[in-house]
Amino acid sequence: MTVAMHNLGIKLSDQQQSEIRKMITKGDKTAADAARLFKVHPATVSRLLARLSSKTVSRAK
Repeated sequence: MTVAMHNLGIKLSDQQQSEIRKMITKGDKTAADAARLFKVHPATVSRLLARLSSKTVSRAK
């Protein structure tokens, strides 16, 4: 991650976000475990999962 990305508030790359989603949905890690692993606040992981679930619900309609 570049300094510019960090200054914009982007804490996780697309690849990291994908990895977190996979870990949690497969049941390998809890959201809290993933947050600790990637050194982000648990709320960051919660928002990531919320965006994922809102996209899934939108597609189902």
